[in-house]
Amino acid sequence: QVQLGESGGGLVQAGGSLRLSCAASARTFSRYTMGWFRQAPGKEREFAAAISWSSGNTLYADSVKGRFTISRDNAKNTVYLQMNSLKPEDTAVYYCAATPSFAAVVPQEYSFWGQGTQVTVSS
Repeated sequence: QVQLGESGGGLVQAGGSLRLSCAASARTFSRYTMGWFRQAPGKEREFAAAISWSSGNTLYADSVKGRFTISRDNAKNTVYLQMNSLKPEDTAVYYCAATPSFAAVVPQEYSFWGQGTQVTVSS
């Protein structure tokens, strides 16, 4: 069982930056691929980024590539999402998730989820 808790969301102007953090409870954290998803009002949850257990592989949605960076610190059981050049269309609830699968990009592949943190980008 993995418990996840996100933090770092908030209100930011377009062009600004935020860093989200997700702390995990599991001692086996380093065995999981970690992902960030987001869900805007009235829309389906969508993939943003994922990172393998060793940090050797990262995946990004085209919509965030070049602006967002995912990283992890296995010693701290924490995964991060650095978000730069934010746009109003990035406004959503951001969720972190964990999966034992490699290169997982759909929500159904993830077994554990956090409660989410709101990110609002004003124009």
